[in-house]
Amino acid sequence: MTTDSTSSQVATPPDAESTSFTRDLLFTLLACGLTTAGAFATRQFLDAANIVMLFLLTVAIVAAKAGQIPGILAAFVSVAAFDFFFVPPYFSFTVNNLQYLVTFAVMLAVAILISTLTTGLRDSAEAARRRERQTQTLYSLAHALSGAASIDQMLDTIERYFDTHLGRPFQILVPDSTESLKPLGRPRRLLANTELLAARTVYLSGERVESSDLGAEPRLTLMLPLRGAIRPRGVLIVTGIAMTDATLKDERQLLEALASLLATTLERLHFVAVAQDSQLETAAERLRSSILSAISHDVRTPLTTMYGLADSLLLDASALPHSARESLETIRRQALRLNHMVTNLLDMARLQTGSVRLKKEWQPIEEVIGASIKLLETTLAGHCLTVKIADRLPLLEFDAVLLERVLGNLLENAAKYAAHEGAITIGAEAVDGFAEVSIRNVGNGFPRDKLATIFDLFTRGESESTTTGVGMGLAICKAIIEVHGGTITAANEQTGACVTFTLPLGSPPDIAPDPEDSTLQP
Repeated sequence: MTTDSTSSQVATPPDAESTSFTRDLLFTLLACGLTTAGAFATRQFLDAANIVMLFLLTVAIVAAKAGQIPGILAAFVSVAAFDFFFVPPYFSFTVNNLQYLVTFAVMLAVAILISTLTTGLRDSAEAARRRERQTQTLYSLAHALSGAASIDQMLDTIERYFDTHLGRPFQILVPDSTESLKPLGRPRRLLANTELLAARTVYLSGERVESSDLGAEPRLTLMLPLRGAIRPRGVLIVTGIAMTDATLKDERQLLEALASLLATTLERLHFVAVAQDSQLETAAERLRSSILSAISHDVRTPLTTMYGLADSLLLDASALPHSARESLETIRRQALRLNHMVTNLLDMARLQTGSVRLKKEWQPIEEVIGASIKLLETTLAGHCLTVKIADRLPLLEFDAVLLERVLGNLLENAAKYAAHEGAITIGAEAVDGFAEVSIRNVGNGFPRDKLATIFDLFTRGESESTTTGVGMGLAICKAIIEVHGGTITAANEQTGACVTFTLPLGSPPDIAPDPEDSTLQP
């Protein structure tokens, strides 16, 4: 995978490494030379054991300041200097006493051990300081992210952290509505197809992926999953990591902690957005219900008065001319229609606020179907009505008044949008633990683009139509059926439209037969 040119900011140049090694070498030789000169000047007052201690101290100082390799070099130089200047014959590497060979071996072994232990202690202290700095920066980052109120603020905080503390190019991919990974914010570079496939694998599997390029100085690309508490939130891609870094393991751990912070922040922002949308939706729904309720109550009284006056005048309209009687009939009919619309508004407001209490009773569905047909006898005139109810359909538990409203609205809609003298069919049967009731008509059916929203409030099958209505009937039907624990759907068939609703069958009570109705046995 390709890397960004900014990654060179964090890599140590070869010239700098060579300069550092030369400086450590000179420091080692200088330290050993100063120790040798000091010991040689005071050799009359120090015995061989104390001089060995001075050289061991020098080895420890060099290892602590310059590292393990300079420390081991100091051990060999110290043994050679001790042999050359302080072991007879002087100024020669010749050893007359074989016991000094043991001294040299022990001195070299102890010096190397001291160098190794000192270097390890130094590295541990440096690692502890580095982890402390990382912990402090992560704490500061977590504090800043906790105050981020938007994705843009989160991105600004992350960019400042990377530029200040890491200097690595990075990119964040998050899923869109189709679960495709898209860059968050302005992408710094276009990702190759192989990188996108690898990121997709990381997103689905929840495991990190590492890959390196084939350049002269290999660089590592690290892809980390952003795992949320409920679902994955995306992928963090960091490029330009030098594979020769001594702190590569620590950097992996740091980036994993950073990915965890990012996932937590993304999830928090998601839930904040969901909560805000929910509050706005609740407030809008409450306002709409309040408006509907107020309109319904304020309009119903004058409509009732208008209908009553028109009806009273029609009772004694023999002295009125024909045109006046027709006007009174029109006024009464339109007032009745408006009253029906206001009743629907009021019922919808009650259903949405949850103030409707069901009066459920175990009863046959046939009685409610028959009552609805009788109520709409005038509306259904001119249509061929067929009722098909399955044999042995059990009793159902429902509110008869509300279910009659459902059947009335569905039959009225079927009659409105059916073809001239088109057939209307009512069917009822038991299917998979539910009673399924369907109303079909012969006509043009529902517009295909409105099937998904046909049960929404104020949605009509035909927006511009001479057919009366404001689009509340199906919304009321849906609310009533869902209160009963059922479902309602709309579909188009070859001959027209079909609306189907279900009611739970439940466990109806056993009804003992009436002895008076029993057939006499021979």
